[in-house]
Amino acid sequence: MPSGVTAGGSGGGGLGHDRRVASRVENYLAHLDRLSGGIEPRFLPVASTKEGLKGVTLIAYQQLPDDLATALTYGVSLAEHSDWKLGSPELCISVRSEDDRWAWAVGHLGESLRGSCPFSYGNIIDFGERISTESDMTVFVVGPPSVIEAADCRIDVGGPGHEGHDIVHLVGMYPIHEAEGQYIRDHGLQSFWNLDRDLYDVTRHPAV
Repeated sequence: MPSGVTAGGSGGGGLGHDRRVASRVENYLAHLDRLSGGIEPRFLPVASTKEGLKGVTLIAYQQLPDDLATALTYGVSLAEHSDWKLGSPELCISVRSEDDRWAWAVGHLGESLRGSCPFSYGNIIDFGERISTESDMTVFVVGPPSVIEAADCRIDVGGPGHEGHDIVHLVGMYPIHEAEGQYIRDHGLQSFWNLDRDLYDVTRHPAV
């Protein structure tokens, strides 16, 4: 993703109006704005199913980078999880597709599983059905976002009056085939990463 999402716009979901929450959102969006080079995204809200938590918002870009559609969540990191010691995650997906279902799937999984799934590298997350009609894929694996430099995946979103650091870590969500998910369970994420496959191609055949 080139270096920068604008802090303008709304989208309901996780973009709240509380001053502290708003500062957190603004800091997050300012970081994405730098990564995208100021390209205006679309904001796609996912309603909350968690009492006391605002919803999740998808921040979606077309043709960024290059021919990919990239979407990132905001709102997953509002939850708490015992594994989140050094920060909390927000999710990123990049695919070669014009179908918004890929982004929506990540948004709904992020909203429904926040607080229960750590979204750690190597986690296999079953969507339960075909994610899109253009593909047989039904599963996601969590890994490092390949379209964002590693240094840009750590964001301190703490605003004025916030004590210490409020760290968000961007993590990648990669759609895969069920057989590939089983391969990762058996052989590990790195072994799958080493296979010959295009992770952005949602129409590809299974690599195993």
